[in-house]
Amino acid sequence: MTSEIYYHPYHNRDRLVHILDHDLSTCEGLSVLFRLEGFQTVFSQTTEQFYPAIERRRPDIVILNGRLGPADGLEVLRTVRAQRGGTPVFVLVDRDSLDIAIQAMKYGAADVITRPIDTERLLRAVRDCLRRDVHIGPLVSGVRPVEVRGFNQLTPREREVLQLITNGESNKEAGRKLGISPRTIEVHRARVMEKLGARNTADLLRIVLTS
Repeated sequence: MTSEIYYHPYHNRDRLVHILDHDLSTCEGLSVLFRLEGFQTVFSQTTEQFYPAIERRRPDIVILNGRLGPADGLEVLRTVRAQRGGTPVFVLVDRDSLDIAIQAMKYGAADVITRPIDTERLLRAVRDCLRRDVHIGPLVSGVRPVEVRGFNQLTPREREVLQLITNGESNKEAGRKLGISPRTIEVHRARVMEKLGARNTADLLRIVLTS
């Protein structure tokens, strides 16, 4: 049995979409589109702007023009994909740019979007990528195995605690598994709830497990 995959738009508030396109109107239009979906956005019109920006903060999604004049968009794609973190990259191409589309997929693009941009298709493709953040397995002996991914605002330890909480572990059980005290688990739990905007444990589970 395959695991169910969930996506919750609430998480977008901590996700950054970086748009790289020399056309200002495209950058501004896509920025508005993703902000309406709750994302944070930033855009660059040149690679000279783009590379320092992603060093300062790694984006959760990159959308780039397949043709960037002297700076080849495919080279940007290869650079981003080579970095640790596996940031999904969506490449914009003209309808007659079949060669660029093919190369983009070979280099690991999450998807290729042709112009004029179908914004609903683009948003759907981005949502599909982000659904991979939380995987819920089938019920086994009264427990659903949960693997928590993404949530870039959480530390690795906080992500571990979130996974155990989602699995229904008590503070004592989670502390025993992680080799730390129940009080420390409680501190991590409080930080996770604050970062995800959860009012209580039930609200935290709703944020993680519902779409």
